[in-house]
Amino acid sequence: MRISDLRERITLSFGESWGPSFSSDIAISELGSKSVNEALTAGLEPDVIWKAVCKAHPIQTEKYRY
Repeated sequence: MRISDLRERITLSFGESWGPSFSSDIAISELGSKSVNEALTAGLEPDVIWKAVCKAHPIQTEKYRY
């Protein structure tokens, strides 16, 4: 998965207005309490990040899961 795919799935799952905030402000325990943006900066692969987002927020990501 590319970073652009990850960003698109986050936008589709959380909406255009909340997606960017989610990526920068919400820490996910599966990512070592990092946000999506912090995890990307730390070098985690986008598919690993997306799976963690899906696990932490199954209802919001259900439609775009894998």
